[in-house]
Amino acid sequence: MSGHSKWATIKHKKAALDAKRGKVFTRIIKEIMIAARSGGDPDGNPRLRTAVAAAKAVSMPNDNIKRAIMRGTGELDGGMIEEFAYEGYGPAGVAIIVEVATDNKNRTVSEVRHAFSKNGGNMGEQGSVAWMFERKGHIILEGENLNEDELMNLVLEAGADDLRQDGDTWEVITAPEALNGVQEALEKAKIVISEAKLAMIPKNTIQVEGKNVNGLLKLLDALEEHDDVQNVYSNADIDEKEMEALA
Repeated sequence: MSGHSKWATIKHKKAALDAKRGKVFTRIIKEIMIAARSGGDPDGNPRLRTAVAAAKAVSMPNDNIKRAIMRGTGELDGGMIEEFAYEGYGPAGVAIIVEVATDNKNRTVSEVRHAFSKNGGNMGEQGSVAWMFERKGHIILEGENLNEDELMNLVLEAGADDLRQDGDTWEVITAPEALNGVQEALEKAKIVISEAKLAMIPKNTIQVEGKNVNGLLKLLDALEEHDDVQNVYSNADIDEKEMEALA
């Protein structure tokens, strides 16, 4: 299991705990608002359909979902959310991309820069680390009873590039243009999708060890905790034993 994959799995499981503090609600509402700009009907808008499914998975009230869609389509005020990506480096030279959704770019960039500098990292110029990543479709499934061979055949036939497993969590990697087709094939097969989105996957990883592991995780946590941050990606590869020692 790669460091990217392991961190993605940890983030996904951590989201359940974040929901109790309402933080995941904020992020999903922003995602719904942004997705709804391309159309307020989930059936014809895969990104919105996935965001609504994520909202329901954390028991978000239907009224909240409806209002978020209406803000995104412009039927209600309050939909002026913009998407940005910031780049930087963490301990051990790890490359980091931070995707945000904000109504105040100046405030957000200042706070993200502070999180980097306070936790042993530094922000870089646009394009400074993006070349180390590829934009890919990324789908997370949960189900210990899923048959690997059957699942592999299903996603590959639908156009996926790869299938990875970590315990009862599965990751499907696709080309960006294949994401919707693979997502629809999984939905047709009645397989529950926990998350489906375009993500930044590192082309190569950097091994992080010793004290740098703790420092890096503190930085990633600080970025993840920010209310405007939607996604954090890195090219870190951390050994499972190192992760377990800190757990």
